[in-house]
This record gives sequence, C-alpha cells and structure tokens, in this order.
Amino acid sequence: MADVHRTVDAVWKLESAKIVAALTRMVHDVALAEELAQDALVAALEQWPTAGIPANPGAWLTAIAKRRAVDHIRRAELHSRKQEELAHELARHPAEEPGGAGEADEPGQDDVLRLMLISCHPVLSTEARVALTLRLLGGLTAEEIGRAFLTPATAITQRIAAAKRTLAEHGVPFDLPVGEELAERLASVLEVVYLVFNEGYSATSGEDLIRPGLCQEALRLGRLLAELAPDEPEVHGLVALMEVQASRAAARTGPSGEPVQLHEQNRGRWDQLLIRRGFGALLRARTAGAGRPPGPYVLQAAIAVCHARARSAADTDWAQIATLYGALERLLPTPVVRLNRAVAVGMADGPAAGLALVEGLTADPALRDYHLLPSVRGDLLERQGRAANARREFERAAALTRNAAERAFLERRAEALAAAADPAAAGGRTLGRAAREFLGRDGLDAGTVRSYGQTLRRLELSLGAGLPLASLTADRVAGVFAAAWGGAAPATWNRHRAAVRSFAAWAGLDGTADPHGDGPADEPSGGPAAGIERRTGRSVPAAGLSPEQLAALWERPGAALRERTLWRLLHESRATVAAVLALDVQDLDLDDRRALVGDTWVGWRAATARLLPELIAGRTRGPLFLADRRPGPARRPGPADLCPETGRSRLSYERAEYLFKRATRGLDPDGRGYTLRQLRA
Repeated sequence: MADVHRTVDAVWKLESAKIVAALTRMVHDVALAEELAQDALVAALEQWPTAGIPANPGAWLTAIAKRRAVDHIRRAELHSRKQEELAHELARHPAEEPGGAGEADEPGQDDVLRLMLISCHPVLSTEARVALTLRLLGGLTAEEIGRAFLTPATAITQRIAAAKRTLAEHGVPFDLPVGEELAERLASVLEVVYLVFNEGYSATSGEDLIRPGLCQEALRLGRLLAELAPDEPEVHGLVALMEVQASRAAARTGPSGEPVQLHEQNRGRWDQLLIRRGFGALLRARTAGAGRPPGPYVLQAAIAVCHARARSAADTDWAQIATLYGALERLLPTPVVRLNRAVAVGMADGPAAGLALVEGLTADPALRDYHLLPSVRGDLLERQGRAANARREFERAAALTRNAAERAFLERRAEALAAAADPAAAGGRTLGRAAREFLGRDGLDAGTVRSYGQTLRRLELSLGAGLPLASLTADRVAGVFAAAWGGAAPATWNRHRAAVRSFAAWAGLDGTADPHGDGPADEPSGGPAAGIERRTGRSVPAAGLSPEQLAALWERPGAALRERTLWRLLHESRATVAAVLALDVQDLDLDDRRALVGDTWVGWRAATARLLPELIAGRTRGPLFLADRRPGPARRPGPADLCPETGRSRLSYERAEYLFKRATRGLDPDGRGYTLRQLRA
C-alpha cells in the first residue's frame, strides 16, 4: 500500500501539469481543471492498490479526469455543442482500463506552456504567481509550499484560491499569445522561476541558508520551459544561470550549515554535470539569440560561466566579469545590479574602486534594508585595513538579514575584527548602547518609547549599533533622514527630527546634556541634528486608494484575519484609525453593526460583519484588535489596553501602519506603500 501511494505521489508530481493543462483547455477554468484533476488522483488512490498500477499512469489519470469533466458539464446542462465536442475528444482518446496498456492520452506541449503563462499572469501578485505555479506546474501541496517558504499552509491555500478567483474574474483566456505579448508574458514566467530558485539558493529567512527542494523545482520548471519555448534565448539563459549556480550547492555551506564564500569554496565539490549542462544551455541561448543583443539572463549566465571556468579563485577573470556587469547595468540599471558590479570592480581594480561605487548606493532608499549593502561595504573596508569600520558594517548586515545562518556568519566576521577595532573610541560608548540607555530611562510612557525607538532603530540599522557615539555626525544623520524619510510628510519628518534632537541632548553630543538624565534638555542648536531643518506647512491629505487598488487589496492572498478586518472596518466606517484601534469587544453591537467609542458611533457594512465573529473568536472583553505577542513585564500596558482572556495588549497604531505599508507596496507605483488614513479617503 505504501509503495502504491509513493508511486501515485511521484506520478502526480510528474504528470499533474500536463493533466491540468489539458483540462484547462477543455473547461477554460483553472480552478475547475485542478479540481477535476484532483478527482482523478483520488480515483487512482482508490483503485490502484487493488487493480494495480497501469502501464501508462499519466494517460490513465488524464482520461479519468476528462471523464469527470464531461460528467460535470453534463450535470451543469451546458449547451449541446459543447457536450458533443467533449464527447468527440473522449472518443478519440478512450480511457485506459486499470492495468491495461491503453492509448497514450498526452496533452499538447502548448497546453503546458499556456498553463505556465496563466499561472504567471500579470494580473496576479508575485506571491500568488509563485504559489499557483508550484501548485499547478510543480504538483506541490499547500503544505509543501508552506514549508518551503516558511508560511502557514492555510495562507498558501488562501493565496492559491484567491489567485484562481482573480484569473476567473479577469476572464484570462487559455490562449497562446504571440509576438511582443508572448515575450512579456514569458518574462513574467522567468521572473517567477528565478524567484523560486533564489529563495532555495539563498533563503531570505529561516535557519538554513539553502533549501534544495526549491532549487530542484525551479530547475525542473526551467528545463520544461526550455523544451516548450526552444527559440527563446532568455529561457535558455535562465536555465544556464540556474544550472551553474546549483552546481556550487554542496560547497556553499560548511559542516554546521554556515555559509562559505565563493573564493573559499572547495571547487572540487562543484557538480561538473550541472556545469556542463549550464555551458550547453548558454550555447543554445547564444544560438537562439544570434543577431540580437543578449538579455539580462544570458548576461548573468555568462557571468556564472566565468566563475565556473576558473580553476581557482585566483584564476577568476574579474575584469571580464566587471565588463559583463557593466553591460547588465546598462540593460537593467537596478541598485542590486549596481551593487554586484561594485563587487566585481572591487576585485578587478582594488577595494578603493569598488568602495567608490558602493558609496553612491548608500543613500538609495531601495537598498535601505538590504543586508548585502553593508556586507559588501564591510568586505571592501576590511580589505583596505579599516577594521573598525568594517566591523560596524558586518554588525549592520547581521541586524538586517532574516536568515539565521547568514546572521551568525556575519556576526562571526564582526567578532573576528574586534581585536583590530578601537574599543576606546568615544570612551567605549556606542550608538546601540546609548540608545538602550536612553529608551530605558524611568518616566517614559510606552508611546514615547515606541516613537523614539523607531527613530533610533533606523539610525542603528543604517549606521550600525557599534558606531562610536562621537562618530554620530550631522552628515551621517542627514544621510539617514534623506534615505529613510525623504518623502515623508512634515509631521513624520519633524517627529523623527525631534527624537534625534532629544537623544543628542541627553547624550551630551552638543554640550546640552540633561544633568539629571531624566528628561530632554533644552533645544540643542548643533550636534547630530544640525543639518536637519524643520519642515513647515500642513500636510496635504493623501488621495484614497482607487477602486482597482482596493479590489487588489481585498483579494490580497495571505493577509491575516486581523489585518483584513481592520482594513475593511476602516474603509467601511470612515472612522479615524485611532478610534477603530480603540474599539473593545464588549462595546460591539454585531446585530446593528455599530459600536460606541467615546462619544462617537463607528458603523460598518456587510464585509466587516462577516469577518468580525471570526476575529472575536468567543472573546467577551478587551481590545478588539490585539498585538501578536504578550507584552514584556517592563512595558506592561494599563488594564484598558490588555485583553484579560489572552494576556495580549492592544494593537498599536505604529504596528498597524507598518503592516499596511508593507502590504500595499506592490500597489503603490513608488513602491513605498500607503497609509491607513488613505482607506478612509
């Protein structure tokens, strides 16, 4: 029995894409096609253990699924012409009886390509495209996808269901585009496949640096796509890039899972078969693209091949790699590409040349929280012999990364430079230590600590917690403000400015320290905040989200119940954010769809009404919107802001705003995200 189930699982992963593709061509509905394919899978699990595994399992599953399609359409009493077409197709491809050889019922290769294009359709978010592709093309379950991306399986299920609804609502056809449209749609597929590969090759979060399963699945999808679109050079370029990068997998980690840098890797452990496959794919890309300039994936593959050809790190042709990155930057001038070029230039022309390029990226908002920027800067500074500066950069990088293995590696690099650093700088007092002391003073309420903490945390992430306090100069602080809050409203800008001024006064950085250390000093005139001018003028109310943006927000996959309820309630009630967050469970009138906050009634409509009972989940008292965790003993809120049944505190405005901005970055053309107030507009 166990052997049969393993066989069924293996067959499903190999054949599910073809089966779903064939069914989608018949019924023109991805969700229905997958449901019918799942019915055929259930039939296999029921019949194969007793009747035996058929000689052609894929054809058996496809034929059974097509029978289910015919039955479904007949039950729905669709028009007779459609019934005749389906019956005619079934007659041409009869189902194989269990255990028999049967006629192979292979769907056309174009069907699978169509399914790939639908799964990666631009109307879907990136997260939805990834989940749907792995589900339909990879045959992975929601649990498998969730484990790979460290996401709950329920969230993946919701994401996939929302993606299918979006495709149906937009009426996405099961057609094969041509010309420029095909190129654009293929670019979306390539983006998804490479995103899956990168998450496996260098995991953004979790304990492990590499997730081999995702790399293998991306390679399988890339190779399949190369078979389906053999004349597209970028497809072969992506396959070449992934093959060569995957060849280093065994050498990328040490015995304890720690990262091993490229120049320190044992090249004898590189997989030569994958390297040869990568070389072959790059040759096919060049043949297919003869007479045309190379695309970004072909250029990146050429860079990977340069590394693979070098017998040792010392033999690497960094000048050629820097030239290729220059061509890639002209084609794809993103901050990450420029950072990679800086690395190559630093290796080819020396660390000073690379550092000059990196310095031009430090103020780029897109790299504000990108841990590889301080990591690269630290490496270049270390090669220049500037150990103290390099150590701070590695500490910054460790604070920014969400991957445990990478964080430990960066912390070790920082510790290794500790002996060379100057511990006596600024009397041994650092930005991180001073910030903790400043925020830990008695008499500060929770709101003030949160507000000051946001400002100081940004300074630590941007400048390094180990920065000597005496090195917290006005120029450095001004650079952080420009990158982090350059486009902020006057009120936000001035709030962070006031926090820096208060911290500087307390720390005595401008000679006006509070002698008692229990409150802000007089307004300082210089110090770290000297270059930050106060912004004047009232903020212009931001425009509300458009109907299209709201529709995309409501359908956003993976959003938590708390956030979905809060967003709906804000939009339907038009109440202030503070009023909605102040709601208590005991004040809700679910029947009349309203609640009293102070002297103001807050009302809502059907969408919120459907969500509220699930959010309350039997609670009878306390805040409606709760924080994720219980508060620590040092920051315990008052009784009114604490749920007596769960022990969790009220959700803060700052946290709610942060989560909304993060969720709406993809909807904002500027990539910054929107504010909760814009749900009311």
